[in-house]
Amino acid sequence: MTAPDAARDLFIALTSHAPTGVWSAPGRVNLIGEHTDYNDGFVLPFAIQHRTYAAASLRDDDRIRVASTFAADPVQVSVADLDTLFPGAGAPTVPEWSAYVLGVAWALRALTPDAPGRGFDLAIASDVPVGAGLSSSAAIEGATASALNDLWALDLDPVTLARAGRRAENEAVGAPTGIMDQMASMLGQPDAATFLDCRTLDAVSIPTGFAPAGLEVLVMDTKVSHSHSTGGYRERREACERGAALMGVPALRDLGVGDLPRAAELMDDVTFRRVRHVVTEDQRVLDTVRMLREQGPRAIGDLLIASHASMRDDFEISVPELDLAVDTALATGAVGARMTGGGFGGAAIALVDRDRVAAVSDAVRHAFADAGFGAPHLFTVTPSEGPRRDA
Repeated sequence: MTAPDAARDLFIALTSHAPTGVWSAPGRVNLIGEHTDYNDGFVLPFAIQHRTYAAASLRDDDRIRVASTFAADPVQVSVADLDTLFPGAGAPTVPEWSAYVLGVAWALRALTPDAPGRGFDLAIASDVPVGAGLSSSAAIEGATASALNDLWALDLDPVTLARAGRRAENEAVGAPTGIMDQMASMLGQPDAATFLDCRTLDAVSIPTGFAPAGLEVLVMDTKVSHSHSTGGYRERREACERGAALMGVPALRDLGVGDLPRAAELMDDVTFRRVRHVVTEDQRVLDTVRMLREQGPRAIGDLLIASHASMRDDFEISVPELDLAVDTALATGAVGARMTGGGFGGAAIALVDRDRVAAVSDAVRHAFADAGFGAPHLFTVTPSEGPRRDA
């Protein structure tokens, strides 16, 4: 069964009637620019063809019922309960999957105090791989925000909806992520990546040129689970904030590669390496955009490789499975490869000639088997469109 059909069927099981509509939003792959977003830096993600679907209708009362194919039981609250559920940043008081949906409703109501107080029924299904670093959470937020934007007649623009998604993730779920994932999902365009300035939220679509160049983006999901709301991500963010304070700047975005010698004098080794990753990664994003515009996608391979090395050695967010996937893909002829997403598991990507995808995939599977790792999930992704109403 397809994900949109699963969402619709779950909605009917929940309510005994058909939904008003089905809305969807994509996951994303980050081509380059990891952990730069919450440092006010630059990122270059693209939306993918894998999507989360939300079947929804308004109710005649103030009740909210949400259901998901990921959970056995629906969650029910009232509109008035939202402020009590999410008084600020912290662990959600409802099951985490439902906090993404309910948190978006809470954030949208905070943005639009005159929004109608009517409740809604909403059912979620998704084909975005969970835990792979492909932002299944932002896809849930985008689908929910798009549905409520229509049902509540809010008339909010995509950037405002992305802000609501980020607030839900930060304050309702308690995950200290930046806004890259939500913006990538909301602004996706076919055959293009989104060059995003995370300070100003200025965004430009950059044609990737993958298809004309005969290239595919191969996702190598290690199946090693991760969670952004756990300590490793938060510790990296705190190190970045500490480094910016030591350098006397609002955010690491305000530093350049030329500032790194002074940073090395002021910081302990760990803080400096965290800072060095972010500063050099920002520069790699700018270089990648320039290369795509001037020379095409085959010119960005070394930048992807350098990005992975920086995340492995300076930010220390890779794991052996990710390193093996990257190294094996490169040894089998990939143009470039790097881990993608927040790290501590999840997926790596490889830029591969179309006629080499099968060979690279086979090599990675065999390498994982030889190392005693669990089998990876391998699939290609295509830059795709943002949110839409599907039915």
